[in-house]
Amino acid sequence: MTSLLEGARRLVTRGSDLGGRIEALESAVSAARGRLPDDVVDDAAGVVDRAGSRLRLSADHTVVAIAGATGSGKSSTFNALTGLELSAVGVRRPTTSWATACVWGSEGAQELLEWLGIPPRHQTTRDSMLDSSGSLSPATRREDRAMEGVVLLDLPDHDSTEVAHHLEVDRIVKLADLLVWVLDPQKYADAAIHDRYLAPQASHAGVMVVVLNHIDTVPEDRRASMLADVRRLLDADGLSDVPVIATSARHGDGIAELRAEIARRVADKKATRARIEADVRGVATRLSEACGPGRPRSLAAGRVQALDEALADSAGVPTVVEAIERSTRMRARAATGWPVVSWLSRLRPDPLRRLHLDLGADGRLLTGRARTSIPTATPVQRAKVDTEVRALADDVSAGMTRPWADAVRRASLAQVDDMGDQLDAAVSGTDLGVSTVPSWAGLVRVVQWLLILAVLVGGAWTVALAASGGLGSSSVPSVSGIDLPLLLLIGGVVLGILLALVCGPLVDLTARRRAAAADRRLREAVSQVSSALVVAPVEQELDAFRAVRNGLDQVLAT
Repeated sequence: MTSLLEGARRLVTRGSDLGGRIEALESAVSAARGRLPDDVVDDAAGVVDRAGSRLRLSADHTVVAIAGATGSGKSSTFNALTGLELSAVGVRRPTTSWATACVWGSEGAQELLEWLGIPPRHQTTRDSMLDSSGSLSPATRREDRAMEGVVLLDLPDHDSTEVAHHLEVDRIVKLADLLVWVLDPQKYADAAIHDRYLAPQASHAGVMVVVLNHIDTVPEDRRASMLADVRRLLDADGLSDVPVIATSARHGDGIAELRAEIARRVADKKATRARIEADVRGVATRLSEACGPGRPRSLAAGRVQALDEALADSAGVPTVVEAIERSTRMRARAATGWPVVSWLSRLRPDPLRRLHLDLGADGRLLTGRARTSIPTATPVQRAKVDTEVRALADDVSAGMTRPWADAVRRASLAQVDDMGDQLDAAVSGTDLGVSTVPSWAGLVRVVQWLLILAVLVGGAWTVALAASGGLGSSSVPSVSGIDLPLLLLIGGVVLGILLALVCGPLVDLTARRRAAAADRRLREAVSQVSSALVVAPVEQELDAFRAVRNGLDQVLAT
C-alpha cells in the first residue's frame, strides 16, 4: 500500500489520513471475506481497487462526468462547456456505447484516460485543438486556464434502450471525481434517475452538481417554482447540499455559472479526494451495517473449562483415571506384599492393559490395535459436548449480526467429526506415569525377598536340625534364648506380613497421587484437542471480527 500513501500525499492536503483509511478498509475487507455477504464485501473490495488505482494516477486532473437522460441536453451542455461540437445531439446522437472525453491540459492525462477506458478516437485535447489555430479570444483563454486539469466526459444516455449504454454510465459513475447530472424540465422528477442514481448516491453529495437544462423553454414566471421543486426532490433524495444550476445549453444561459462551479471544484484539488472519501465511507457504512455494532469479545475461561470437562468425560478420562488408581494399587501391592501370596494378584487382569493403555510400542504391535479400548462416549456424553460447543459459540457471538454468528458457529463445528479420533489419540499418547513401580516399592520388594530368603534358610536349617536331633541343642546359635533357625523362619514370615500391612497406606496414597497426576496430564491433552479443534477456530473468527470492526472504526472515524 506504499503507492497508495504516496498517491494520497499528492492528492490531499498535508496531514490527511486517506491512505491509512484505505488501508484500514482493505484489512477489513480481507477479514470479512467469506464471513459477511459477498455482494457487500465485493463492493468494498471494488472501492479499494478503484481508490488505489485512482491514487496512482494523475493528481493534477479532475474527472468530471456529465450524465443525463435522452433529450435532457446533456451533450449540448458538454459542447457548450468545451466550445466545440464534439458530441452529436438530437437525431445525430451516435449509437456508440463509449463516453466522449475532452481534456484541458494533456500532460499526465493519458494514463487516466486509459484507466477510464476511453478509446483514443473518443478523446480530444482542448488546448492542442484550439491553440494551434490561434483563434482563441482572451476571454476564452481565461476560461481555458480556469478549466486546466479537467477531464470532461459526455456519457451515453442512462435511460437508453441499449443495455451497453447504461452499463457504460454505471461504470463511469463509479470512476468520476465529479458528477454533473443534467435534468430536463419535462422529466426532472423521473424515478429512473432519482431511484437508480441520485438517491443511492446521497453519501456523495459533495461531488455532485445538478443542472436543470432547457430553462429557456419554461415560462419565466414558472422557473423559480420549478427550481424549488427540483430542490425539494433532491432534498428528499438526501442531496440537500448539491447545488442546482439552471441552464440553457442552446442559448448559453447559465453555462458560465456551471463552468465556474466546475472550475472552482477543480481549483481547490479536493474533488478527487472527496470522491474517494465518499466511496470509502459509503461502502464502509454498508460493511459496518452488515458487521453489526457489537464489540469484539473474548472467550470466557469458564466456558472453555466447561467444554474441556465435557470432552474429558466423553473421552473416558474418569474411566482411565480410575483404572490408573486400581492398576497402581495392584502393581504396588504386588511389589510390597508378602511374595508367598502376592503372586495371586497377578492372576487378575491389569485395568490399564484391558483398556490397551500403558502397553508401550511393542505392546501395541502385539495387539495390532491403534486405538484404545476405552468405552465409547454415551449419547448423553455426546449431547453434553454438543451443548457446550454450541454454548461457547453462542456466548462469544452474542450481539453479533447473523452472518458473524453463523461464521462462529461453523468454525466451532467444522472439526467436530474428527474429535473422537483426536481425543482417543491424545489419551493413548499421554504418559500416564504408571509404567514403573515407585522407587520405595522397589526397595520394599528387595526387603521382602530378603525376608523370604531368611525364611527359606531358617526353614531348611530347622528341618535339618530336627532330622539330626540337634534342635534345641546348646550348639545351635540362639538370640534371646530362641534358636536362630526358628528365629529366621518365624521372624521372616512375621516381618514380611507386617511390612506388607505397613505399606498398605503408602500404596493407597501413591495410587491416588498417580491417578491425580495422570488426571491433570490427560485433561491437558484433552484441552489441547479442544483448543485445536474448537477454541482456536472460534478465536480466529473473533480475530477476524476484531480486524473488521477496528478497520471500519478507523475508516468511519470523524
